[in-house]
Amino acid sequence: MSGKRDILITEVALRDGSHAINHQFTVEQVVSVARALDEANVPFIEVSHGDGLAGSSLQYGLSRTNEMELIEAAVAVCKQATVGVLLLPGIGTIKDLNAAAKLGVGMARIATHVTEADISAQHIARSKELGLFTVGFLMMSHMAPPEKLVEQAKLMESYGADAVYVVDSAGALLPHEVAERIRALKQSIGVEIGFHAHNNLSLAMANTLAAIQEGATRIDGSVRCLGAGAGNTQTEVLVAVLERMGIETGIDLYKMMDLAEEIVAPILQVPQEITRDSLVLGYAGVYSSFRLHAERAAKKFGIDSRDILIELGKRKAVGGQEDMIIDVAAEILKQRSAAGLR
Repeated sequence: MSGKRDILITEVALRDGSHAINHQFTVEQVVSVARALDEANVPFIEVSHGDGLAGSSLQYGLSRTNEMELIEAAVAVCKQATVGVLLLPGIGTIKDLNAAAKLGVGMARIATHVTEADISAQHIARSKELGLFTVGFLMMSHMAPPEKLVEQAKLMESYGADAVYVVDSAGALLPHEVAERIRALKQSIGVEIGFHAHNNLSLAMANTLAAIQEGATRIDGSVRCLGAGAGNTQTEVLVAVLERMGIETGIDLYKMMDLAEEIVAPILQVPQEITRDSLVLGYAGVYSSFRLHAERAAKKFGIDSRDILIELGKRKAVGGQEDMIIDVAAEILKQRSAAGLR
């Protein structure tokens, strides 16, 4: 490990990983993970509800602990790392952003659907006014061709974003599709470019490397793959791979391995792996956080969760439409009952 950083890694387990444990993080868990990440010299740590600031709700999942308590606890133990938050306009508000900034966060990632960057203007502007490093986060990027992605990234750049991310929320992109999207942004915008992967098709690492090779300098990872769906690019593995490639992250590999094994593994309710439903998320291009919601709906209605996810993919459901899951499950059951099937 050296102090040099060719790539800046943001650890998302304390935000994206919230999905995997039904938003049940405790202050003690966040403190232990954040402290260990800080000691491993991870530069950015994201902390909030899985669906961003103010995400705790019946629709998205109720948090066990108020997220502002979790954010405050993480900030308190980080001596060098910048704690960041995610905000989805329409879920989180300017008021929530102000509150997080008051607690000492240094980064805000403003997330929209890949075709809806225009709703991020006031949130990006406010984040900049607060002195935060501000990221435009274009979710479900597989649903837009490169030229549309460029158009939306330019909007976020014009609002003041310091970086724009290609976000593979469904884990549906293939390496060549990631490469063409990052390449298009590299040729078209002047701010830093980032990439956020999900591992639903077992391509998170390959897609991340494709992004780096095309010029992405900000990369997301989740220690022990603690993230929605099948998780994200596994941070400790990414650090090892990049070191072998001669790419410096400045992160202590041994400390990341120990954190993954001794602190994060016990938090996981089940090991992160590519299950049937995780695979279907990537195959159908469905938002990774939908997996647990679909599994619960399937159990309630006595149908196959894969059928629910495939139908959601056909309807091009996006983050924020979790209420569609119950409706789709009910429709499938009704159709099958009418046909005398189950």
